[in-house]
Amino acid sequence: RGISTEQPPKRPLTAYFRFMKENRSAFKEKNPEASSTELIKMLAGAWKELPASQKQVYEEARKTDWQRYGEQLAKYKAQITPAQAAALKEERRRQLAKRRLRRAKRELTVLGKPKRPRSSLNIFVSEKFQESEGISPAARLKKLFDTWQKMSTSQKQPYLQLAEDDKVRYENEMKSWEAKMVELGREDLVRSKKKRLRKKPTETAKQAETARTSLSNKAKLKLKKPEE
Repeated sequence: RGISTEQPPKRPLTAYFRFMKENRSAFKEKNPEASSTELIKMLAGAWKELPASQKQVYEEARKTDWQRYGEQLAKYKAQITPAQAAALKEERRRQLAKRRLRRAKRELTVLGKPKRPRSSLNIFVSEKFQESEGISPAARLKKLFDTWQKMSTSQKQPYLQLAEDDKVRYENEMKSWEAKMVELGREDLVRSKKKRLRKKPTETAKQAETARTSLSNKAKLKLKKPEE
């Protein structure tokens, strides 16, 4: 990204990830049918059962790498300008933000958060994608989007109804999931009441405005009667 002509040194692996990197191929060879997720679980279990003395070998290797990393980083920072250093810091901040976001998404997946409702267009595309014509997925999507744009409201109606049904499904599942999160002490994952009821105050405001307009018109009529 134009930060420097040389790439900054890579952060060293932790003891755990070093163990996984060194042993992944061996575990894969012994378990050829295992998926990536299953392999990770196997490696995590093996690390957990690894004696402290063997874990210490990986920890010492990490310390050596970390010391070397510190020296390389100091050398790298010495040859870049203050502007490049600031750009590097901002890039690091963005990477950490992305990493936190990925961790948060993985946590929600593990906790079984319901999938968000699909739109009518999304349902239509999912149903027609395989049978649609096009060289590339992007070309197929474009053709389906153009088709959707030309469809009448009556033709879209089945997909609109499916989307509404999916919204109901989502809200019901979310209520059950949020109740479970409260029991687990994870109120931070529960939507705020204000957010859930965001549409209602708007509707109430409109009704109040209508009522005020109606009363104003009635008052004007009463004032006109004596003049007549």
